[in-house]
Amino acid sequence: MEFYDITEDDIPHPGEYILYVPSQSIVLCGAYTGSHIKALHNGKVIKDRAENFKKIKIGMKEKKQKFVSRCKACGK
Repeated sequence: MEFYDITEDDIPHPGEYILYVPSQSIVLCGAYTGSHIKALHNGKVIKDRAENFKKIKIGMKEKKQKFVSRCKACGK
């Protein structure tokens, strides 16, 4: 997993998970206004400068570990 700065070319979208640097926790992005981001952190809405957030890049190895195949015959 890699973290990188938010730029005007690569902005966070609502519903995307991002890193909140001051608390070192993953939060859910709610809105991006250009200079500020509103996010859901531990059940509370926080609003802070965009410089305090970083985007998350997940590699192919991590994506493969997350994938779970299920038996199609069972239907579950």
